[in-house]
Amino acid sequence: MFIGFDYGTANCSVAIMENGAPKLLPLENSSHYIPSTICAPTRESVSEYLFRFMDTKPKDVLGEQVLRRAINLNREEDIELQRGDVQFGQQALDTYLLDPQDVYYVKSPKSFLGASGLHETQLVFFEDLVCSMMKNIKTQAENTTQAEIEQAVIGRPINFHGRGGEDANRQAEGILRHAATRAGFKNIEFQFEPVAAGLEYESTLTANQTVLAVDIGGGTTDCSLIDMGPDWQNQTDRTQSLLGHSGQRVGGNDLDIYLAFKQIMPLFGLGSQMNGSQVLSSSKSRGVDMPITQFWNPIAINNVVAQKDFYEVANLKALKLLQKEAQEPEKLARLLAVYQHTLGYQIVRKAEETKIELSDSDKHSLIMPVASEMLKMDIDLQQMIEAVDTPTQKMMDLVTEVMAQASKKPDVIFMTGGSARSPFLRQALEAQLPNVPIVSGNYFGSVTAGLARWAQTVFG
Repeated sequence: MFIGFDYGTANCSVAIMENGAPKLLPLENSSHYIPSTICAPTRESVSEYLFRFMDTKPKDVLGEQVLRRAINLNREEDIELQRGDVQFGQQALDTYLLDPQDVYYVKSPKSFLGASGLHETQLVFFEDLVCSMMKNIKTQAENTTQAEIEQAVIGRPINFHGRGGEDANRQAEGILRHAATRAGFKNIEFQFEPVAAGLEYESTLTANQTVLAVDIGGGTTDCSLIDMGPDWQNQTDRTQSLLGHSGQRVGGNDLDIYLAFKQIMPLFGLGSQMNGSQVLSSSKSRGVDMPITQFWNPIAINNVVAQKDFYEVANLKALKLLQKEAQEPEKLARLLAVYQHTLGYQIVRKAEETKIELSDSDKHSLIMPVASEMLKMDIDLQQMIEAVDTPTQKMMDLVTEVMAQASKKPDVIFMTGGSARSPFLRQALEAQLPNVPIVSGNYFGSVTAGLARWAQTVFG
């Protein structure tokens, strides 16, 4: 049996073909979408749990070494894993939110897969993370279908990482392939996510069109210009129909991070000053600005290095020194609470909730507990648009890039991906390509459905 598998940055989903149409399968309770999150007692628990409770062996000698080290570290900490100790999706998020300091939590591991400078044991661990998530999803899908699923078309972005080029893409795709193989898939193909979304739109066409598929996902924005329609349907070789591609690791997560940075982090001291070296300005003395990285790193949840730099033990001393020198020490006390209680994910989640609310209203009242405080602030639509201007422009630059590769303009723009629901992104796209109609289907499910259609073409 085959599936289309969207291993997404924000959510994962799978679909089968039933009676000639894609059918998404429930993966968490009755939901067809499971958040791309994992929660465990410790970092090392993931590798041990995968082996002990998910019946998945290491790939090679290095994997065995990582597993043995994980088991030994857990024993030193008197951690005896039980079934259910590693959680996925919304359940993982709920557990993390109950006590962020007491668990190991990862959101969107797909964001890390193309990162440069990773050593071998990091690559093995990321593979274990992905494999455990894939194994959980495969098991849920097989429970629904009551059939063994051995074949999968897995979606992938045009580019996994902003830097690294094809080396980064090969690394990331290799991790996904190895993880999927260890999870039990025997035949694996990959398809570009915007192409998959386009394939789902193509199923509705009765005449040929040139389609610009724009997929704004959680971690990446990808564009493909494709000739589509009845003449191309069911062809296994679509090379001549693919007119251009562009993609970058900029997506909904970046919108959330920039919104958190510009609008929320001032509550934690961003933009405030220290009582350090005094300089003269307009006949008045002022302090030294706080270092920006201390406010960016905790919320840069898609950057392994930034997270490590902020939460490492040595940074605690630096944060305490900043509070001591701060003109507004109460704000730096909140930043210390972020460090001590691992609140970076919670801050970004509040920004995400704000972004979603501002899709339908002009103002949102944000409420967030931090230590013994209850922080409150209002954010309006214009403030959000200004805060996310940098990632928005990067997305629009990708449209310019893909159009420069082709000799024709699109007849229609097919817009998909969770972040594509934001009206301000649609307006930005309309300004980029005026007079080209924009259509959309299932914002979350178009890629998955297209992957299932392609799976039928290559495996059916």
